[in-house]
Amino acid sequence: MLSNLMADSSTLDSTLATEASDLRMATFRLARRLRAQRAIDTMSDGQFAVLAALKIHGPHTLGELAERERVTAPSMNRTVNCLEEEGWLTRTTDDQDRRKVNIALTAEGRAIVDETTRRRDAWLEDALAALTTEERAVLGAAAVIMRAVADR
Repeated sequence: MLSNLMADSSTLDSTLATEASDLRMATFRLARRLRAQRAIDTMSDGQFAVLAALKIHGPHTLGELAERERVTAPSMNRTVNCLEEEGWLTRTTDDQDRRKVNIALTAEGRAIVDETTRRRDAWLEDALAALTTEERAVLGAAAVIMRAVADR
């Protein structure tokens, strides 16, 4: 009896490992295809992530951006410098605390985020249009579950 339980557990572990690997690979492949749809081909994923974070969450300090993107402050400083040189964001001294510098999107930076989002949505809409109604329903349900897993 104990050996049957152990065999069942081993089969379940193997099945979960396979499912996890399949889901990881499919998720990464889809993410890579979506990331390829961008307004500026030379912009890195990290640079776009900073612009998108500023659009979604508003102005940040360098430290806040570094923490949000899970990189070091010197690394974020290099990214912000590059984006500032391109005119996609600005740094301004905080009105309440003159020691603080706030980083915010420019109109040009916002336009890049909007255009990249539009391109990615259009690509995904085209891909979804090739699916059946049932397949789209499965993906809709999977999106809810994936969001819940990501929020853990």
